[in-house]
This record gives sequence, C-alpha cells and structure tokens, in this order.
Amino acid sequence: MTGTDVQKEAEDSGPSGYAAARLRLLNEEARSGPPRRAALAELTDDWLTGLFTAGSEGLRGVSLVAVGGYGRGELSPRSDLDLLLLHDGSDPKAVAALADRLWYPVWDLGLALDHSVRTPAEARKTSGEDLKVQLGLLDARHLAGDLGLTAGLRTAVLADWRNQAPKRLPELQELCAERAERQGELQYLLEPDLKEARGGLRDATALRAVAASWLADAPREGLADARRRLLDVRDALHLATGRATDRLALQEQDQVAAELGLLDADTLLRQVYEAARLVSYASDVTWREVGRVLRSRAVRPRLRAMLGGGKPTAERSPLAEGVVEQDGEVVLARAARPERDPVLPLRAAAAAAQAGLPLSLHAVRRMAATVRPLPTPWPAEAREQLVTLLGSGRPTIEVWEALEAEGLITRLLPDWERVRCRPQRNAVHIWTVDRHLIETAVRASEFTRRVSRPDLLLVAALLHDIGKGWPGDHSVAGEIIAKDVAARIGFDRHDVTVVATLVRHHLLLVETATRRDLEDPATVRSVAEAVGSQGTLELLHALTEADALATGPAAWSSWRGSLVADLVERVSAVLAGDVPADPEDAAPTAEQERLAIEAVATGSPVLSLRAQTEPPAGQEPSGDPEPLGVELLIAVPEQPGVLPAVAGVLAMHRLTVRTAELRSLTLPDGVDGTVLLLDWRVAAEYGSLPQAARLRADLVRALDGSLDIAGRLAERDAAYPRRRGVVAPPPRVSVHPAASRLATVIEVRSQDAPGLLFRIGRALEDASVQMRSAHVSTLGANAVDAFYVTGPEGAPLPGDEAESVARKLEETLRG
Repeated sequence: MTGTDVQKEAEDSGPSGYAAARLRLLNEEARSGPPRRAALAELTDDWLTGLFTAGSEGLRGVSLVAVGGYGRGELSPRSDLDLLLLHDGSDPKAVAALADRLWYPVWDLGLALDHSVRTPAEARKTSGEDLKVQLGLLDARHLAGDLGLTAGLRTAVLADWRNQAPKRLPELQELCAERAERQGELQYLLEPDLKEARGGLRDATALRAVAASWLADAPREGLADARRRLLDVRDALHLATGRATDRLALQEQDQVAAELGLLDADTLLRQVYEAARLVSYASDVTWREVGRVLRSRAVRPRLRAMLGGGKPTAERSPLAEGVVEQDGEVVLARAARPERDPVLPLRAAAAAAQAGLPLSLHAVRRMAATVRPLPTPWPAEAREQLVTLLGSGRPTIEVWEALEAEGLITRLLPDWERVRCRPQRNAVHIWTVDRHLIETAVRASEFTRRVSRPDLLLVAALLHDIGKGWPGDHSVAGEIIAKDVAARIGFDRHDVTVVATLVRHHLLLVETATRRDLEDPATVRSVAEAVGSQGTLELLHALTEADALATGPAAWSSWRGSLVADLVERVSAVLAGDVPADPEDAAPTAEQERLAIEAVATGSPVLSLRAQTEPPAGQEPSGDPEPLGVELLIAVPEQPGVLPAVAGVLAMHRLTVRTAELRSLTLPDGVDGTVLLLDWRVAAEYGSLPQAARLRADLVRALDGSLDIAGRLAERDAAYPRRRGVVAPPPRVSVHPAASRLATVIEVRSQDAPGLLFRIGRALEDASVQMRSAHVSTLGANAVDAFYVTGPEGAPLPGDEAESVARKLEETLRG
C-alpha cells in the first residue's frame, strides 16, 4: 500500500482507520528514518485536520497548531503529540467543546498528548514566563483553521525571542548545563538517554533556538546528519521496545542495532557516540560565541564613549610563534602560514591548553584545510609541543576535542581512528577508549614531578590502550603500535623501547600486586626482568596509578595503591645496582676549548650561535638535516652568578631553553684560569632570534651588575594580562647523595616558565654553594634540572645542609 493509500484509509475510516494506517506505516520495511517520520507527521496532520474540521463548523478565529517535535514534522513511533488550540477569545465555550472533540480521540487511541488552549496574548505571556513553552512555540506549525491567527503568533513569538535573546539565551544555557549534570554525556554512557544527555536531541534543539535568535549560530557541518542519526536510533528503540523511551538500555541494544541494519551493539554505540560528540562540540562553540557576543554588547557602549564613537579593536596578545589570544580564544596570528608550518596545529593546541583557553573554530578549520603533513619522523618541536599539550592537565581535553572535531588528530596519529568513540563494555570503565587515553594523560600530568622523563610518561599514557582497536591481547597489540608511533614522532631507539615496554606492561604492577605473593622472590624478580631499569619502573608506577584513576572510582583505592607501592619498593631493591654514571667527565670539543681560551684571554664572555641539527632516528645524516633550534655556546671566566645572569638574559630576549649544560672547564697546560662553559639549545618563543652581539652585550652588563634582570622581567610580566592557565603540580626539589662522588646533586622538577632558570640560579647563589655543573632538560612544559654543587671548599655538602638548600629552593619556586 502506498503512502497516499494509507492517508486515504485514515481519512475514510476515522480514528480506527488512522490507527490501522499508522500501524501499517510503522511496519513498512521500505520506509525508515526521515521519510517515515515525515510520513507519520503528514498522516497525523490529515487525521487531526479532519477532526478539527468536523468539530469547528461555523466557528471563526480558531486554529490548530503543532509545536515542539511535532511542529518540526519529526514524529517517532511513540512521540507525544504537542498541540496548541489557538483562538481569538470571542467564543470560549465553543472552543472548549472543540478541544474535547480533538483531545478525546487522541487519548482513546492511547497516544501521549501535550495540549493547551490559549489566545495569542496568553500564549505570548506564558512563553515569556516559561522558557520551555517559548522553545516549543519557536517550532509552531499551522495544521488547520485560521492561518492568519497562527502566522501572527509565529511572527510575534519569533520577535519576542530575538528581542529577549540577551536574557533568555543565558537561561537556556543554564538549563542545558543542569541537564548535562543530571544525565551525563551521551558520548560516553553505556546506557545513554538519547534525548536528555549532553550531546543529545535536546541540545540539538537548543542549537536551533540559538540560531533562531540571530545572535549566534552553530557549526553546521555534519550537525543535521548527527541529529538525524540520533532520531533514527530513537525510532528503532521505540519499535524494538514498544514504549515511548529515550534510554538505550543494554538489553535492547542488539535489537536496536538489528532494526537499523548494523553489525552489532558496539557499532550502534559508536555511531551514537560520534553523533553526540558532534552535537556537544557544536554546543561548546555556539555557547562560547553567545558569551562573546553578549560581552561585546555590554562593553561596546562604554568603549565607544571612551574612543569617541570609533569601533574598538580587539586586543591580541602573543602566545607562541604564529599563535595569539584574542577575545578569550586562541587564534592564528595574522602572519601565520599553516601551509608552510606543519607544526602549527600542535603549537597552537599546546599554547591554548597551557593558557587554559579554547581554540577558535576558525583557527582549527583553517589549519585542517591548509596545513601540510608532518614529516616522518616528526621534528623535535612537534614532539615537544605534543608533550606540552598532553601535560597541560584538564584544559587538554577541550583542545584535543577541537582538533579531533576537524580530523586533525587522526591525521597526526592515524592509529587513533581505531579507538575513536570505541565503547568499553566494562562496569569499571566510565569512558570510551579514546577519552580514557586522554584522561590518563591528564592524570599523568599530575605525576610529572615523580619521574625523570615526564615526556615518556605522557606519551605512554596516551598510547597505553591503543591496542584495544585490534583483536587479541590489547597490551601485546599496543606494544607493536606504540613502537611505531613513538618512532614516528621522533623518539630515539632507547626511548621507543621504554614507551613500548610501558604499554606492554601497563597492567603488570597492579595485577602482580593484587594477585601474586610478594614475599616470593621469584615474583619480584619476574617484574624486575620485565621492567629492566629503575627509570622504567618509576615511569610504570606513575602510569599504573594514572591509568587506574582515569578508569573510574572503582579501579583505584588506598589498598591497591599500598600494594603497588610495596611491589615497586621490592623491585627497586632488585634493580638497585643500576647506578648512574657521573655526567661531568665528558671531554670538551675543539670549538668549546677555543671559546674557553678566548674567554680567558679577553676576560669577558664569549659566545657563538649556530643551528643545531640531527638526522632522523636510526638513519645516517643526508641531504638537509632538520633544524632543532639554535645551539648557544658561552664561555665565561669563572665567577659567581653566571647561571642566573645567562638564564636571565635569555628570558629577557624571550628565548626558551630546551636543554642546557654548565660545567667548569680546566684549560690546557700553559693557560691559567678556569672557565665556565655553557652549552645550551634555545629557541625563540615567537619572532626571530636576537643577534649574538646584543646577547653578549647584555650578558656583560648582567655580570657586572648594571642590568637589572629581575626588574626587567617583572616589568614585562606586569605588561601582559594574567591568564588562568594550567594549574601545574607543585615543584619538587630533591637531593640525590649517591649520584656523584665529587658533588651533591640537587634535582629540580617543575613547570617550565620564563625566568625559571634565573630564579633557580639566583636561589643557589644566595645559598652560597658553588656550582660544578648543571644539566637542564625541558620536556614539553616540564623542566627536569640537575645541579652538581659543592661547599666553598669544593667538597659535597653534608646531608643536613644539602636538604636545607633543597627545601629553601623548593620554597622559592613555590612562592
């Protein structure tokens, strides 16, 4: 039977005919999705129009209006019928009788009905008092009766909505936030509410309302398809259960998947999650834009008065090369050229996460459309920016989602596609696989002070479950993938092996600690053999805790934590023979020796700047090697204050220190004096590098005390607005008495920041210790620095004095 035949049967047969036609339509296998919803709405329109016509004979000034989902022409099998009987108030008794002739046949068929009887003035008054009523009227659609009455109400309601948008949109946003708090996020729930959860059909309707206000609009690409997919799933759920439900319960997912012709319930959930993720991201962008517009409207009159009526220019403050902050978002600088700068997406993302700001939609889309792929292996800067992004804590999630929404994550990491939106049917897990990986990185960022290689911890956190997209043991599959990814992003062979080991054994500590006898030496030896070194054990301990905390509240407890800590202590004792070599014994190069001799001869600092390069991992140098930054060599006749002076000058010139070494150099026979040699790799935060002559001149002034570095840095910090940024773990300063025979090693683990080395150097100078050498590493946003110091007589510091210096340094960095 055709759609026309179904409608004719409904018209000819009254309510029972409508019921039969409705049932036949819902059972048609050839029609589903939007065509079936539209046909069901049309069938219902015709039936209600017939009821209205029969009951309103001789009655004027009355119309029947569909509102809400029915107004949009979207009827699912068990949807409510949202109806408004609109009248001009001239004959209330006749209107009441008409209402009875409309509502009772609907109830007799067992259909859910949401109804009201109002004049246009009453409808406008109610909508002004009840936001939900107003939202329903935005989708008002005429069914029967006085078309002018319906059109007048529609026009008035839309005008009211647009006029009241500055007040009503914040109310709508608050309603959406409260609903999300109650119902959770659709894109992660195993039994989601398709309508009420965040990213569901209610949010999609809210985006339509925002667009109708003309104040802002949602990103439209893919939004209609996402909404359609959620409606299709709800249709199938209604048919499978025979109930008006929006909750996709576990026991019904296989049947719903079959109804939609999908492979299985996991495929169904993945499609639901993808649709919800798109709606959620569109909501985030839209509400951010609403806030920006409303703030702009509030501030503009004052600015215009101050500027004499001119249009204010949005302030732009630099964050990184090619990246600026504007109006509370991270945007591309005017001079940025994504087509020539493949690292720009990661640099922009890292800058946004570090500043605690969102990436603008326009910036992400421009980069997605124009940026060229990164070479393999990645440049060192790309790897560092990825680590910085992963180590930025909670802001990482929003920035990552922005990149993923435009396809940039899977272009950077193709293996991500297999875990994207992948459900985890495990009561312990509260996230999809991909979100769990990001959550683990966020948790791991809290532990970066516990490990000497925070970059390896963060990358292993990102990859530890990457094998869940493949058949078999996900740890075994993940080890293979992790090796490939770690090599591709530019780690050397040793680091690749460590990352792969962490992924392969990320469950080892917790499973051994909770299931094996720790008093059995064979148990501890087997873990030690699998881990291999103290450094890897330290990383695995932090990864284990981060993974468990990111899984859900049931996955970690103080009891589990104490068992794992006990196991780690026992394994560490087995590995205790792994004593690090003293890094002070390396012989100087010919270039370093030349600069040192010149420094003694001139009695002043000597420096050189040159591009630093390295071949791709595992390959011999060939062609044009990849620049990693600039190597800065400085030789200074030994004197107090060298480290804070050099670090302060570099900070003044906005040079970021990636690695740094300082050591005392004894000159060849026949040359008197001792020289401090500094071998650092630096990069400009943004803009070009300063000239070597200017750096040297400022260094001379810093050493003779005529340059107030602290004052200059304080002035610069005061000139820029404070951003909320990342709440980093507190700095940690520790003493390693067994790390060197000739000096006391003080290790600092802290968040990297402009002037950090200057503050450390000045604090150590104030402690009256002599510095034999310094070894500085910046790993993403984390600084891991080791300082070899002695007392005035050149011997290692006594234990209590070393601890006192460490505590004072830690207090300085926390202050």
